Amino acid sequence: MDRLQDSLYKSVERDCHMKKAGIIGCGLMGSGIARNLLKHYDDVYVYDIDQRAVENLQKNGAIAVDRPDVLAEETDFLILSLPTPKLIEKTVMDKENGIIHVMKNGAFILDMSTNDVQMTRKLYHAAKSHGVDFFDCPLSGGPERAANGTLTIMVGGDDKSFPSILPVLQSVGDHIEYIGDIGSGQIVKLCHNMVVGGVITLLSEAFMTGEKAGVSKEKLASILQKGSAHTRAMDVFGTNILDHTFEDVKFSLANMSKDIQLYRSLTEQNQLPAFASHNVHHLFHLANDQGKGILDSSAIYQLLSELEEGAVKH
Repeated sequence: MDRLQDSLYKSVERDCHMKKAGIIGCGLMGSGIARNLLKHYDDVYVYDIDQRAVENLQKNGAIAVDRPDVLAEETDFLILSLPTPKLIEKTVMDKENGIIHVMKNGAFILDMSTNDVQMTRKLYHAAKSHGVDFFDCPLSGGPERAANGTLTIMVGGDDKSFPSILPVLQSVGDHIEYIGDIGSGQIVKLCHNMVVGGVITLLSEAFMTGEKAGVSKEKLASILQKGSAHTRAMDVFGTNILDHTFEDVKFSLANMSKDIQLYRSLTEQNQLPAFASHNVHHLFHLANDQGKGILDSSAIYQLLSELEEGAVKH
């Protein structure tokens, strides 16, 4: 590392130790994010309704609080890692306990959840009116990369303020991509997850077809990964499909179903027919209704098998 790079690195490290960071939502993704924040920030505040998740982070040096607005008062950078747009909206804007009402002027909200695009823009303007900068920063990489601090982060928001949040993003991710105006990070994430959900569905059907025709799914998977059909989705979700270990959750089917629904809303808002994604949306919705939401997204294979056997009424 040359002297200039070394100077910049020390400057970022010094800035991290002067700032306070916090995270609301300490689930599979949030807990990994929090642990990486603790490597870079002296004060990291955490909140979650799951007390065990909070206690585990306390053991690593995090500061626990019992309400989101209490956390918001203390932090300069506040990360959201929450499951639904409604919960995000309530957390940010609730008239009694919304975080924007108590945050410091010039503070930042980094929404690392997957959120509705229109809701994201609404929250951005609400935060602005309170002197707070709001960025959409959805993630790709799953719990393992959250724990390793190697997430891919897609960022939407004001370009002039982007350098101010970059040290925070670099503490939890190794591929930071500034996309453009507010909401653009979510647009990319929704398109990304729609493609992943579609690939999981198509892989599942192809494996079933191959086996019915006389070739094992293990052999088929091996050949697919050596040809033009190679896909990272196979690397992430393939073992669950091959071994039927759908309880090993890489990304829950409920969350994938929610994200595909948000993608569908995006197509409707832009008056697109969504021909290719229609059946994928229907199948994930059906699987979720059949109680498979707590399983991994790869459980779409299980649904297709049941449909083929006539065990589930379509």
